[in-house]
Amino acid sequence: MATVILGSGIVGLSTAYYLSQSGKTPPESIHLVDSSTQLLHCASGFAGGFLAEDWYAPSVAPLGALSFKIHKQLADANNGRKIWGYTQSTGISLSQDSEAAVGGSGEDWLRDGTSRANAAGTKAAVGVDGPTWLKRMEGGSLEVISQENSTAQIDPYRFCTWLLEECTKRGVLVHYPARAISVSKDASGCLNGIRISKDGKETELPCTRIIITAGAWSPRLFSNLFPNATTRIPISQLAGHSLLLKNPLFKEDETEVCHAVFATDTLGFSPEYFSRAGGEVYLAGLNSTMIPLPEVASDVKAVPEAIKQLRDCAVAMMGTVDGKEVEVTREALCFRAVTSSGRPIVARIPDQKLGGGFKTRPGAEGGVFMAAGHGAWGISQAPGTGLCMAELVEGRQTSANITALTLP
Repeated sequence: MATVILGSGIVGLSTAYYLSQSGKTPPESIHLVDSSTQLLHCASGFAGGFLAEDWYAPSVAPLGALSFKIHKQLADANNGRKIWGYTQSTGISLSQDSEAAVGGSGEDWLRDGTSRANAAGTKAAVGVDGPTWLKRMEGGSLEVISQENSTAQIDPYRFCTWLLEECTKRGVLVHYPARAISVSKDASGCLNGIRISKDGKETELPCTRIIITAGAWSPRLFSNLFPNATTRIPISQLAGHSLLLKNPLFKEDETEVCHAVFATDTLGFSPEYFSRAGGEVYLAGLNSTMIPLPEVASDVKAVPEAIKQLRDCAVAMMGTVDGKEVEVTREALCFRAVTSSGRPIVARIPDQKLGGGFKTRPGAEGGVFMAAGHGAWGISQAPGTGLCMAELVEGRQTSANITALTLP
């Protein structure tokens, strides 16, 4: 029987990638279903792509370390530097106020609107030069907050595109834009299929395993498929605007060094800058819990006022070159799936939480699973999440300890 993965972002693709190479699940029995008219048109395509090995709370640390290791292994084995821009990076805290300190670790920096640098929990060096494209602020200070070889950078859109191509080459089937309508069960009450709508036609996909990897849309999807469930999926959305900029000082022949710059409050928010291979600089950090989640990811539209705020920030912090403002190549808005605990859900959903007496086949034969709620770390933690989910679905020992990541 088939396995249906609902959501074709980086977590769903990573799950399909590892499930299709295990040798235990035929790739042609794996179905990726996505409701968007354009794949990767949200966080998986528009995120910053910053990777960290050890910036996590203890409950998520094993998954974070595993993912960081896998990111490097995949890049080394598949020319990741060229294909998706995998490079080592240096994490830097930029303080506009000499009294401001960066330190400690925790899981609530994101919803508090403070800098992600607070998650690093270390100060490695003070008085560093920093990237050439960053305008020097009078009275400001730079601190290196990443240990050597513990942070990296990718272009998430290019990485996800590579994952998608690898999955389809193996025989994984992709359905989009397709909407999951309902689930069906056999005479004994066990899950045996899911009904999807595509191109105005409804189709039944026989399956015994469903994996929900729809990011911020995961609670809505679960409620639609299991309307009798009283279980609440504790995931909400955090909207984030971003700009993709051209590094005005980039030269093709220079030895390129990537930086992740986390600034204290500037122009009303805490900016995050990520320089990428090839002269791109990604700017984000302007987040909101007030922007409603659209029906599908491809319906997302950036808020002009927010984009202007980011543009003003880029001018203020990157300045001008030869009298010209930094060039913006893309404006975007995406939604991250966040949990109140700061921990993602990477688990099998117990049958009793499905409601209505719904059952699934035991062990590796069936089940309803969820992998969502990674907050700002979805790109960084996705490969490890995909591997652990594939192992969990097939009843194998997971490569990282995810016992703390169950559905509460």
